[in-house]
Amino acid sequence: MVHNRRVPLDQRVAPLSLPATPDRTGGRPIGVLLLHGFTGSPAAMKPWGLYLAEQGYAVEAPLLPGHGTRWQDLNLVSWTDWYEEASEALDRLTATCEAVVIGALSMGGSVALRLAEERPDDVAGLVLVNAFVSSKRKELLALPLLKRFVPSLAGVRNDILKPGQDEVAYDRLPLRGLAAVVAMWQVVVPDLPKVTQPLLYFRSSVDHVIDPSSSATVMKAVSSRDLEERLLDDCYHVATLDHGSERIFRESAEFVERITR
Repeated sequence: MVHNRRVPLDQRVAPLSLPATPDRTGGRPIGVLLLHGFTGSPAAMKPWGLYLAEQGYAVEAPLLPGHGTRWQDLNLVSWTDWYEEASEALDRLTATCEAVVIGALSMGGSVALRLAEERPDDVAGLVLVNAFVSSKRKELLALPLLKRFVPSLAGVRNDILKPGQDEVAYDRLPLRGLAAVVAMWQVVVPDLPKVTQPLLYFRSSVDHVIDPSSSATVMKAVSSRDLEERLLDDCYHVATLDHGSERIFRESAEFVERITR
């Protein structure tokens, strides 16, 4: 596994790890794994994680390799590095919890879906927020060639309607890293019918980072019988830090409680 090679930018991007408090969850230790998006960091997941921890759930929010340092590091990793880091965090939760649900933002949604495909017995359910698993942008067709000559392009960070929020993301879009995301899609999407777990999908009506194709890709392909998409009208891409975050936190906690009851 390729790990982050540099000291994280600041404490905000450090991984979050909180133990379960079964006295708040009917005596059963339940865990939630939270996965951040491409070029982002656990800073986008921490308010969600802290809320879930207050409800009694164990929480792991790892820093995925290549993130939280400098954008060049994302050009040195593959999608399997992200998957392995997330899988190790899932291992830590399954070692102490009776059931684990995965919550994920953007590219983290692809990693979460792969875990559900590969480790169905360890993943009790999924909460996806603006998952990034496909794109209609024709520019991606040039990515295999462009990445050889152009290290990065201007990135889109803090796509958040609510003022004063910071996901602590790179301001550049590393193209080899983006190619790794596309390579992950080529593995994850064909296996989406393997996903049978309950799935709650939050999608922002206005998103300046991804298009709605990801939602359609997931909702049409998974085999989950317990499946629902909920639209967020008051936030942009990084909805976990936006006006709709309280709704995501509350409704995801209700979802976790219901499916692990």
